[in-house]
Amino acid sequence: MGQGKWTIGPTLAIAEITDPWVNGVLVRNLWSFAGDSERLKVNLFVLQPFVNYNFSGGWYFSSAPIIFADWEAASRNRWTVPLGGGFGKVLFRGERHPVNVRFQSFYFIEKPDSGPDWSLQLNVRILFPEN
Repeated sequence: MGQGKWTIGPTLAIAEITDPWVNGVLVRNLWSFAGDSERLKVNLFVLQPFVNYNFSGGWYFSSAPIIFADWEAASRNRWTVPLGGGFGKVLFRGERHPVNVRFQSFYFIEKPDSGPDWSLQLNVRILFPEN
């Protein structure tokens, strides 16, 4: 299901929390260094800006598109750039393990020839906060 390659590369994450906002960016580049020699080399840039606005009652707006640049691809197929966002809610069922449910939709303003036009994401996460 993967590239059939081992990859390595630097990652930088910066975040700012100014209630009710959480903003930041994740940047990384990955290069292949081992794996199946029959597979293509990996040289992948990833940029993920994120913005989150928290409302009362556990509701929030979120946008965290993942932008890719495949430096090994032909120039017309190099970039994947989604634009969009969605809403979520943290559900408190008892006191031990809240559940975070988020729905996001993204339209791809730039994509490889074989890439999708739209992406829909539904995330359900059980949270294990420290007491």
